[in-house]
Amino acid sequence: QVQLVESGGGLVQTGGSLRLSCAASGRTFSSYAMGWFRQAPGKDREFVAAISRTGSSTRYKDSVKDRFTISRDNAKNTIFLQMNSLTPEDTGVYYCAADYTHYTTVAVSATGEYDYWGQGTQVTVSS
Repeated sequence: QVQLVESGGGLVQTGGSLRLSCAASGRTFSSYAMGWFRQAPGKDREFVAAISRTGSSTRYKDSVKDRFTISRDNAKNTIFLQMNSLTPEDTGVYYCAADYTHYTTVAVSATGEYDYWGQGTQVTVSS
């Protein structure tokens, strides 16, 4: 089992940047592919970015592809989401999630594939 704790959210103006972190408990962090999702008020949770167990593969939602970067540090049991050029459409609660998998190079975008979720961190982008 793994517990996930997100941090780094906040209020930022349009065009600004934020870096989210997700710290995972447990000694088997490298057995999990990881992902970031977000949920805006009144909307369903949506995929944002994912990274494989080794970090060799990543996947992004089209609208964030050139602005966000997902990364991981397996030695520190942490993943990151660097978000640049933020817009009000990026506003929402951001969740990290862990997918226990035997595949080392697969980054997963499907919500249902993830086994564990964090509590979320609020990101608000003002216009």
